[in-house]
Amino acid sequence: MRYISLYLIGLIFGTGISVSGMANPAKVLNFFDVAGTWDPSLAFVMGGAVIVTFLGYRFVLKRPMPMMEERFHLPTSRVIDARLLGGSAVFGIGWGIAGFCPGGALPALGTGSPAVFIFVGAAIAGILLARTITAARTPRTLTA
Repeated sequence: MRYISLYLIGLIFGTGISVSGMANPAKVLNFFDVAGTWDPSLAFVMGGAVIVTFLGYRFVLKRPMPMMEERFHLPTSRVIDARLLGGSAVFGIGWGIAGFCPGGALPALGTGSPAVFIFVGAAIAGILLARTITAARTPRTLTA
């Protein structure tokens, strides 16, 4: 049942990304081109997502536990540090250059466009690089 739910959630998300046009990098890049061919539709998509998320959290977090997990997995830190700011900057710069965010790129893989595959490959490489750097910076504990 869990995998069916995950599939349906992904299908709904991918359909929403595709229907809204957010899998099209030109549409996304036009949102960032405020001095040229500005397209405000991304703001409406993001606004709709924020509203759904706000209401969803209010509804779901009233439950004692999730339906298919032992507990809720929520962020515990509220610290805004250099790591968070740097990651956000890299994410935003990559999004602005490529026209894809990871959420929009995954459904766009179905288009077969080489640019999407390059972006997803670069995103995976970035994730692996970040994990490697984090692991190298994390002090190791000795076990007996």
